[in-house]
Amino acid sequence: MATGRAELDARLALFPSSRYMGSKHQVLPFLYQHLAPLEFRSVTDAFSGSGAVSYLLKGMGKAVTANDFMHFSYQTARAIIDNAGTVLTPEEVEELLRPNRRAGDFIQQTFRDLYFTDEENALLDTISHNIRTRLRNSYKRSIAYAALARACLRKRPRGLFTYTGVRYLDGRRDLQLTLADQFREAVNVLNRAVYDNGQENNALNMDAFELPTGTDLVYLDPPYVSGLSDNDYIRRYHFVEGLVRYWEDVEIQEHTSTKKFARYPSLFDSKTTVRHAFSTIFDHFRDSIITVSYSSNGIPSRDEMVSLLQQYKENVVVHEIDHLYSFGTHAHMVGENQNRVQEYLFIGS
Repeated sequence: MATGRAELDARLALFPSSRYMGSKHQVLPFLYQHLAPLEFRSVTDAFSGSGAVSYLLKGMGKAVTANDFMHFSYQTARAIIDNAGTVLTPEEVEELLRPNRRAGDFIQQTFRDLYFTDEENALLDTISHNIRTRLRNSYKRSIAYAALARACLRKRPRGLFTYTGVRYLDGRRDLQLTLADQFREAVNVLNRAVYDNGQENNALNMDAFELPTGTDLVYLDPPYVSGLSDNDYIRRYHFVEGLVRYWEDVEIQEHTSTKKFARYPSLFDSKTTVRHAFSTIFDHFRDSIITVSYSSNGIPSRDEMVSLLQQYKENVVVHEIDHLYSFGTHAHMVGENQNRVQEYLFIGS
């Protein structure tokens, strides 16, 4: 059911915000302003990422399908978008933290001295094993996995796994909390975000080009190709992405200092294929209202995007707002001019 603005704002205040690259959390009021007048009941968020826009759409009373190719983003979407009422109890959390001799030591051996202490790596092995073996309810598992990833991101300075060792120790509370307490807090944050909006919502972990069609509206926020920085999510988040799947079906690149694994292939990765990628996905969702979040530093350009969208939609409008990225590819870039962009919302109907 639809909600009033005050109720929606109160609901959005419970969203588990993060510093996830490309998150639209800061521009949700801008998106709401231009999405609310559109007539739609069902929506596909094809690149849900942090889950911020899916959570906005759920708060607007829509039937939301949240999809992402990253496993840890998918687990967050299952926990707070798909999930209508299941939470993890404090007793279950403590059971997940309880030492288990069967947990193994994969993380301790593979990632020793890279990101966390020996004790913290042992805890990660333990929690991961306990999630897999002690939680039968799939929504509880998703909350636990999402909380585990969140705890690691918050415990890690800058929330990145592009470097090893200890850097950027700025005295923040997140860096002083134990990893166990980070996990407890993350579960509480996710639990508070769980609610039923009266609709059937879903979370998927698929290639966006293969998603089911048929929803009234599709929201697209793919990784941006830019001349200023790369869009390699695996390079930044490989550890938590591997963690939620316990590195199943991925090959760790042992020659790299960070022990990352190969990025997932995508047509949106390259300047030579990104235009074809947009054209293909516009064609795939041509029967829905198509909305696209985009940035002025992205490739293709604003005018090219309009031209591409006009091949599939008669009416194309563009809304824009000034935006300052609070999180750059490198710490020294934050606040510099290259982080000041126009945030676009293309709407094709």
